[in-house]
Amino acid sequence: QAKYLAQIIVMGVQVVGRAFARALRQEFAASRAAADARGRAGHRSAAASNLSGLSLQEAQQILNVSKLSPEEVQKNYEHLFKVNDKSVGGSFYLQSKVVRAKERLDEELKIQAQEDREKGQKPHT
Repeated sequence: QAKYLAQIIVMGVQVVGRAFARALRQEFAASRAAADARGRAGHRSAAASNLSGLSLQEAQQILNVSKLSPEEVQKNYEHLFKVNDKSVGGSFYLQSKVVRAKERLDEELKIQAQEDREKGQKPHT
């Protein structure tokens, strides 16, 4: 009876181990695909996300911006900042989220501008 119990435990551990290994491989593949999609700017963008505490996607959602354009970011920022002002019954917490989102998007716009300058300086072969 102990022999059967040991076999059941060993089989269970093997099944769980294979499932864990498969999940880990899938996670690595997904992570690699995401890094490839971000391209070279991924490192700078990730650093900006760490500094601001917001990812690029979160910042875009907060300011309701689908594509990064300085005019749209500024327009939505001003509107949301005014709407969430405490003097008009708004929320200081939401207003601070709006400010952080604008800071994050401004940083991303700076990164993109720097990349554009670097591309323009490289010699064409």
